Amino acid sequence: MFSKMTSNIKVSVIPEYDSKNSYPSENRYVFKYSITIENDGSFPIKILKRKWLIFDVGFGFTEIIGDGVIGLTPEIPVHENFDYFSNVMLRSGVGSMSGKYLVKNMDTQESFEIDIPKFNLLSEVLSN
Repeated sequence: MFSKMTSNIKVSVIPEYDSKNSYPSENRYVFKYSITIENDGSFPIKILKRKWLIFDVGFGFTEIIGDGVIGLTPEIPVHENFDYFSNVMLRSGVGSMSGKYLVKNMDTQESFEIDIPKFNLLSEVLSN
C-alpha cells in the first residue's frame, strides 16, 4: 500500500497487476488500483477534479486531467472515507503513477489540492 497525507486528508493506493485482461504479446499490460480517500480534517470535502501523471518505461509520461473520480464528485464528511477502483494500461509493463485531486472545503467553499502518492506498476510477467 502507498499512502500520503495532505491537509489532514489521507490518500491510500493498492495497485495490482490484472493478468486476466493483459496481453503481453500485444504490449498490453493492465493494472487495477484501489484508492481510499480518508477525511481526517475538520470540515467536509468534495472531490472536484483529478490529475494523473502516468509513466510507462520506454514510452514516457502521459497526463490525464478530468472531473471527479469514476464519473462522480463525491462529498466526504469529516472522519469518513470514499473508496473506488480503476485501472490503467501500460505498453511496457513497467511504470508508475502519481497525481493530485482538487478538492473543495464544503464549509468555506475554498478549493485546494491534495496529493495522490506515487505508486509503482510492475507486471508479474516481467518480475520473474
